Amino acid sequence: MLVAAAVCPCPPVLVPEVAAGAAPELDAARAACSDAIAVLAAARPDLLVVIGPAEESGRGPHPQGARGSFRGFGVDVDVRLGPVPPGGEAETASDAVRRELPPSLAVGGRLLERARWSAAPVEGLGVGEPLEAERCIQVGGGIGARADRVALLVMGDASACRTLKAPGYLDERAAGFDAEVGRALGGADVEALKALDVGLAYELKAAGRASWQVLAGAADGAGLSGELLYEDAPYGVGYVVAAWS
Repeated sequence: MLVAAAVCPCPPVLVPEVAAGAAPELDAARAACSDAIAVLAAARPDLLVVIGPAEESGRGPHPQGARGSFRGFGVDVDVRLGPVPPGGEAETASDAVRRELPPSLAVGGRLLERARWSAAPVEGLGVGEPLEAERCIQVGGGIGARADRVALLVMGDASACRTLKAPGYLDERAAGFDAEVGRALGGADVEALKALDVGLAYELKAAGRASWQVLAGAADGAGLSGELLYEDAPYGVGYVVAAWS
């Protein structure tokens, strides 16, 4: 059963080395992510699953200790998904390539490293942006049944269309969409997350939609409450941090 969830954005600039001189601009978001992950640890889970958007080649599943990298973003920084398990260094080179973390899970892994995560075993799962809502909810239900006490670290951004300089340019619908996402994540509103418009989310480049609907499937019937820890749109992209417990 799901006992806790942390919802965090997943831009690589959340990693200070990637952001470089602009790193202080997201200090508040990083602090909120740390607070949300602390809620996961306090829940004493048996299993932590990190969920995030991914292309087909990166969907996993990704085992504990899987490798990721931010070299594609111009910095010589590697990351692991949770502590390396005993014998993990013995994996073959082909396995290491096969298990390369997509950027969203690499950011999640970096957040866990920063938090010195050791509270439970870790796994990762990438979800495709086109995945229909019903399938996301089914996947989430399966994850929630994996152990007596399951926690989720859910990575994903809201719309990328909040300003003229946003990656998706300005779309007048984006602010309203993001406001509903923030309300639903902050209030642990499972039904509202299930009902998010897949087509609209795609048009607004909201990469977190599928991850949030996986969360909704995992949380169905769990009776969790939520708290909104951060909500802003730096760079014209909606970022939301929330904790469910």
